[in-house]
Amino acid sequence: MATTGRELRSTVGRDGVLTLSIEEVDVGTPAADEVIVRVEAAPINPSDLGLMVGPAQVASLRASGTAERPVLSFDVPKAALAGVEARIGEALPVGIEGAGTVVAAGADAKALEGKRVGAFGGGMYADYRRLKAKDVLPLPEGASAADGASMFVNPLTALGFVETALGEGHKAIVHTAAASNLGQMLQKICLRDGIPLVNIVRSEQQADILRAIGATHVLDSRDGAFRDRLVDAIAATGATVAFDAIGGGTLGGDIVRAMEQAAVRTMAEYSRYGSNTFKQLYIYGALDLSPTVLNRMAYGFQWSVSGWLLMPFLAKAGPEVLARMHQRVANELTSTFASHYTRTIGLAEALDPDTLRAYERKATGEKYLIDPTRG
Repeated sequence: MATTGRELRSTVGRDGVLTLSIEEVDVGTPAADEVIVRVEAAPINPSDLGLMVGPAQVASLRASGTAERPVLSFDVPKAALAGVEARIGEALPVGIEGAGTVVAAGADAKALEGKRVGAFGGGMYADYRRLKAKDVLPLPEGASAADGASMFVNPLTALGFVETALGEGHKAIVHTAAASNLGQMLQKICLRDGIPLVNIVRSEQQADILRAIGATHVLDSRDGAFRDRLVDAIAATGATVAFDAIGGGTLGGDIVRAMEQAAVRTMAEYSRYGSNTFKQLYIYGALDLSPTVLNRMAYGFQWSVSGWLLMPFLAKAGPEVLARMHQRVANELTSTFASHYTRTIGLAEALDPDTLRAYERKATGEKYLIDPTRG
């Protein structure tokens, strides 16, 4: 079965212009170990936006094309072009994950034909996607495509945080941008697994979202007493690892400093090298693109700051851990790992200028879903 359909692509040209377009592509015929999925739901994640608009200045948006084949163009600052050198001239398909129905399957994957599946293979902002059978998972009975659209990135990241923390001997976690879809999943996991969690948000409205699902420690970083309350929360929970979605600014450093201050409270005697408590900060997001500010003399000498990404974690964790995580996501798909969407849009509508400006804001509590069957 040969299938053609639309696909959303992002291209950076040498002229410093990033273009979003919808192209007609030939999906091809599935090999023995492949399937073709008719995409019915694909979420817009921050990581998708990183590929979609990347370093472009959204304020420079220019629209052209037609209603069926819209084209959006943006300017990329000259200083940012070096960072995307490897993708210049490449028309990259967008959409890390999604869900839909298997409409064709190769000889070794016939059991999947006709089944609704979640998919984690990239290029999901499309009518059809040809994928390896190993990159799709059948959805539980009764689950919709919308239920399964976000069953990979956020659930596996949240579970990966817990696996990382426990594997390194930490007993409690600090998380920033904590009212996000991912943050809510992490809070639910920690409640079920009995792991203390300190949530950091930027408004009382966001705090209310977390308290409504049972969060105990929720701190507003814009509160004048935030730093003192952060030390108290870390002292109460024993948190020694943090996962930071913000990236830029001082917040990550503030967390490490609070961990040190909490540890110093229990020291029997003074040491000019600080406490012996090891403190780990993982930066996994870039909601703030400014430089990360670290005041290293405030942390003692037992600390580390590094990046955390899902795919390297999964490669290191191995197939047994991944299988266990997948099974948990499937079992709790409509509870712990349920995703809620502000709006569902068609593929062409994803390139409507006003719609793009809305989802590009990455506002807490707002998550968009693309359903290509809507046009």
